[in-house]
Amino acid sequence: MLNDKTAIVTGAASRRGIGKATAKRFADAGCRVAIFDLDADAAAAAAADIGPDHIGMACDVRDPATAKDAVAKVVEAFGHVDILVNNAGVSQPDKILEITQENFDLVIDSNLRGSLNMSQAVIPQMIERRTGAIVSIGSIAAQIGGGIFGGPHYSAAKGGIHSLTKSMARELAPHGIRVNAVAPGTIDTDIFGDKLTDEMKTAIVANIPIGRLGTADDIAKGCLFLVSDLADYVTGVILDVNGGRFMH
Repeated sequence: MLNDKTAIVTGAASRRGIGKATAKRFADAGCRVAIFDLDADAAAAAAADIGPDHIGMACDVRDPATAKDAVAKVVEAFGHVDILVNNAGVSQPDKILEITQENFDLVIDSNLRGSLNMSQAVIPQMIERRTGAIVSIGSIAAQIGGGIFGGPHYSAAKGGIHSLTKSMARELAPHGIRVNAVAPGTIDTDIFGDKLTDEMKTAIVANIPIGRLGTADDIAKGCLFLVSDLADYVTGVILDVNGGRFMH
């Protein structure tokens, strides 16, 4: 499905994370993948793990100059960038009166500003080639007013990603660039650490019609659809992948 295409997936070094699962799905579909992460060694190891034709490098998406430099390296290595997945982000469980300015900035910068910085870094060469697909990872937390371990600032950041997605989709469609987002429900990844107890999982699953937590690969499959030709008439969509927990 993605033969001869190049993708960048940010925040993709975590072994059980959405980014790594998405990178693997893309690689299996014939795509060359560049994995970005704060940890250069972890990014390189994740890239090697999905196959020999992929690369990994350090990139702090919060810094626009760093994002542009990293994208330039990918273009140098692979010739062009067809796909961007804005997955990098930080979640915090702080309640409204607990949110410090420092933590607010960290969550907004890592999620929302990072998505903007990376998009700005890839869009010029996508416009030049008149093709491209951008997918950002939003969240059910932006739709229902909070998540399991995401505070109001996390919901705000993900809500911003949803709005940014629609605005970019409208602006970039005439240039042949599609922009969409995936809004995951509760996904069983390492982001929860050991905080998600069996009792909590049971309570959460009770409110999911499909009857289970999501997996990183569930989100990866949604991303694969949105960047593939199967979705060539789809732009500005926030794709809910939540097992039916939130319907609208």
